[in-house]
Amino acid sequence: MYSLEVTTHFSAAHKLRDYQGECEALHGHNWKVVVTASGETLDHLGMLLDFKDLKRKINAIVQQLDHSYLNDIPPFDTRNPSSENIACYLFQELRKSINDENISVSQVKVWESENCAAIYSE
Repeated sequence: MYSLEVTTHFSAAHKLRDYQGECEALHGHNWKVVVTASGETLDHLGMLLDFKDLKRKINAIVQQLDHSYLNDIPPFDTRNPSSENIACYLFQELRKSINDENISVSQVKVWESENCAAIYSE
């Protein structure tokens, strides 16, 4: 099994509905996003997927969140924009454009601070 990892980031504001604490108030983060894609077979160039293509697909989704108020963006208009839910959302969106017969998104890790991250995988 081969795996590729690409790191990107976005900045956005959010608040956690019904949370009993500071995070219920409007605040922001500079999220770091790490996407891992895996597959069994390399192409004729010896690559699973060109990093440039993987970055482009990831950034197309992440840019939709950048410099936004997450609570206004579906699905976060009804689902809390927690790091866990953001990781799940990114995983589900990315697999639509990345997954094929050879490669699939294997996990998405979302860091909301230097010391705290949430991981989603299936």
